[in-house]
Amino acid sequence: MVNISMQKNIKNEELLNRIRISYPKINFKPSQRFLFHPPNTVAYNLTDDNFPILILHELGHALIGINSFETDIERIKIEVSAWEKARELAQKFAVPFDDDFAENNLDSYRNWFHSKSICKKCGQTRYQTPDRQYHCPNCDPF
Repeated sequence: MVNISMQKNIKNEELLNRIRISYPKINFKPSQRFLFHPPNTVAYNLTDDNFPILILHELGHALIGINSFETDIERIKIEVSAWEKARELAQKFAVPFDDDFAENNLDSYRNWFHSKSICKKCGQTRYQTPDRQYHCPNCDPF
């Protein structure tokens, strides 16, 4: 008898095989976490309950081809682009796309960015320069 967990893993393997056939230049490797390693490797966790949407998100990173960023806001833009690509891929592979799941993931980046941008001295919103340093217009000398 096949339990529900095994059935999910079989479906995940089937999806992964379809993706591999469609994108033979992308390397897929098992991992504890989902990650994109530029230029063309996607790490995945086959047993994750959110495997379908997460594998498509990481594949989205590989397909949009943006491998670096200079500022945190650029990083968020890359994440948004990867989720938009995942939405397209979900249609291609007939995978349900969960908007709330994608937005919750984006919120984690937005919250992280917001916490980094607040000045610890005065609470003012800081700005980031291309050297990745944050500066407070209220506290830092010009």
